[in-house]
Amino acid sequence: MLKALNIRLCFKVVSRNLFILSAAMGFCAAISLAFSDNMFPFLIPAMVVFFVGWGMHLLTRKLEINGSMHRKEAYLTVALSWLLLSIFGALPYLISGTIPSFVNAFFESVSGFTTTGSSILEDIESLPASILFWRSLTHWIGGIGIIVLVIIVMPSLQIGGYHLFSMESSFQEKIRPRVSAMGRQLLLIYVLLTGLQVLLLSLGGMNLFESVCHAFGTIATGGFSPKNDSIAGYSAYIQYVVMAFMVLSGANFIIHYHLLRREFKKVRSNEEFLFYLAVISLLGIILSGILFFKVQLPMEDSVRKGFFQVVTIVTCTGYATADYLEWPIYAWTILFIAMFLGGSTGSTAGGIKMARHLILVKNFARLFRQLTSPFAVLSIKLSRKAINDTENSAILGFISLYLLVFVMGCLAMLILGLDGKTAAGSVATCMAGIGPGIGSVGPASNFAHLPVAAKMLLSLLMLVGRLEIYTVIILFSRSFWKP
Repeated sequence: MLKALNIRLCFKVVSRNLFILSAAMGFCAAISLAFSDNMFPFLIPAMVVFFVGWGMHLLTRKLEINGSMHRKEAYLTVALSWLLLSIFGALPYLISGTIPSFVNAFFESVSGFTTTGSSILEDIESLPASILFWRSLTHWIGGIGIIVLVIIVMPSLQIGGYHLFSMESSFQEKIRPRVSAMGRQLLLIYVLLTGLQVLLLSLGGMNLFESVCHAFGTIATGGFSPKNDSIAGYSAYIQYVVMAFMVLSGANFIIHYHLLRREFKKVRSNEEFLFYLAVISLLGIILSGILFFKVQLPMEDSVRKGFFQVVTIVTCTGYATADYLEWPIYAWTILFIAMFLGGSTGSTAGGIKMARHLILVKNFARLFRQLTSPFAVLSIKLSRKAINDTENSAILGFISLYLLVFVMGCLAMLILGLDGKTAAGSVATCMAGIGPGIGSVGPASNFAHLPVAAKMLLSLLMLVGRLEIYTVIILFSRSFWKP
């Protein structure tokens, strides 16, 4: 017999998320004072969010929780959290008047919290510094911070956090320590990486404000920049630093966890991590070769621009140092295909993820081996761990569903009047959480010109992609709401 959905339990957890969001807005209010900006665009939303969270808390404060959160509550809690964060996150843009349209403000907010980096802003540098800081902070919160913070406060709810932990796509790999202890370790790693990048960017001549904003966007693999030309206007040193941290952020954070604990053997035995590095290296070499031999850029420019664009697309960060749509068609076609790769599982990157692609490759390899040895019993392993048939089917099913949603999204965008390249590019980049696409939403453009319906659809696709599709789609099934 299926258990009835406990909505009050969902509210109890969501209220914690809203308290965190309110605190973040309050922090931005203090930042606005430092820059002599208007603090009310943050104070008012902070109070609204706090009282909504407090209302949820009052409704659930006497709720006794026995056992762990069930899967239904986990699905609804994660989806509801991201939706409410995105809606309330739009308030600073609306109240400040920097983005007066709700649809545009919601799009920018969703893009921030889902670490997508797509933007409707046409002149970023004209915005107040506090708004730019908030814009980048939504990346940092959305990437991993708020999930880890929720995991840390879960013990106060007297429930296990594993369902919430596994619903968020950034942490699919379960490890032995208690979830709360691991959450603290991952938050520490997240903060350390952010701080280290801020330091290295500052040493390269970038001012502190821009260093912090770019570090937020890099570690969260988001891509919002306080500059109109993203990273392109900075020195080669800055670009190499950003590139290095994009690679680190696109790797499984469990890798960083093992490194912190000096478990180097586990790092070397992680097949997904090795596959991730191999894919980046191969595509980077190919693209650099195209730029050197066909576009005839100098060697260093070719390598830097080629690898930067590959890394920013594969890790779903979205920073840009060149308008790749001006390159030969086969060059940007490679980048378009790379939009479907995604970073590693357990990272802040979006997309299909490297582990799933690796398992897909292993399935093809098994198929060909089976043709030559039809009676052989061949298993699929990842990092020496066998993948059973149920898990294998689920992974292949996810890839199929991801591509199906992409095709349906493209058809919807075509119906809304977009050309083929823009339709495919916008859907691919929003689902994977990348930022720039192809067509009229390339790295030298933005999403401001798209119809209202297209922006709302893309906002939904950003949420669907960030929450790994199933988490959102299952909410629309009749059986989910049945007791």
